[in-house]
Amino acid sequence: MNYWLMKSEPQKFPFSQMKSVGSTFWDGVRNYQARNNLAAMKTGDLCLFYHSNEGKEIVGLVKVVKEAYQDPTTTETAWVVVDVAFEEEFPKTLTLSAIKENVDLKGMALIKNSRISVVPVTDFEFNLIMKLTH
Repeated sequence: MNYWLMKSEPQKFPFSQMKSVGSTFWDGVRNYQARNNLAAMKTGDLCLFYHSNEGKEIVGLVKVVKEAYQDPTTTETAWVVVDVAFEEEFPKTLTLSAIKENVDLKGMALIKNSRISVVPVTDFEFNLIMKLTH
């Protein structure tokens, strides 16, 4: 199993909506690196759900339930989506500032590649984030 972090602007698609709908396809990715990360996802992979722009915090967890396929919101064949399902809302959020202050998380792709909306997360980072949010 692999771990990922997916960013969503809460004014467009907040985690509360993800929880409400239960599952959806993850669309709107228009960056090649983020697209490649979506294409690398496998069924069962877990993804940290991050509110970007407003909030700037990890708020919950979703699971990949369908691997990459053509993005149905565009006719451009370069773009893909994956289906994700609500897994868990965290009891405590983890803010970007807290991540930057944590010596063990300073190397996260979220920090190093801050403009990419879908990034990998290491096993160590994922397990630490799970401890910090519970």
